[in-house]
Amino acid sequence: MNIHLSNTSQEPIYLQIKNQVKQSILRDELKEGDSLPSMRSLAKDLRISVITTKRAYEELERDGYITSVVGKGSFVAGQSTAMIHEKRLKMVEEELAAIVKESKNLNIPYQQLEELLKMLYEGEE
Repeated sequence: MNIHLSNTSQEPIYLQIKNQVKQSILRDELKEGDSLPSMRSLAKDLRISVITTKRAYEELERDGYITSVVGKGSFVAGQSTAMIHEKRLKMVEEELAAIVKESKNLNIPYQQLEELLKMLYEGEE
């Protein structure tokens, strides 16, 4: 599992970890039952505090992405196809909301943004 942390990001480190693991699950890079590195191992690899990895794992578990078994570790939780689809849709919605906000900050008109989206969408086929 590759996690890249940015010290210049406004996002806290635990949230960077959480979001990257979540995206790996939603993109099906991590599958149901796959084991995650231990909190201590991940903290050592990333050169961060175990408390930080613990918080990321706790939030992932609370949100239903992973399950933890004392003495065995943390694993990708099983989810229904409909639930995975809904979570992927929410992830896209959140990313689009950030793009819309930035577009407004840059005074990009809606029509230009729509054209760009259409061009990018059709270019992927």
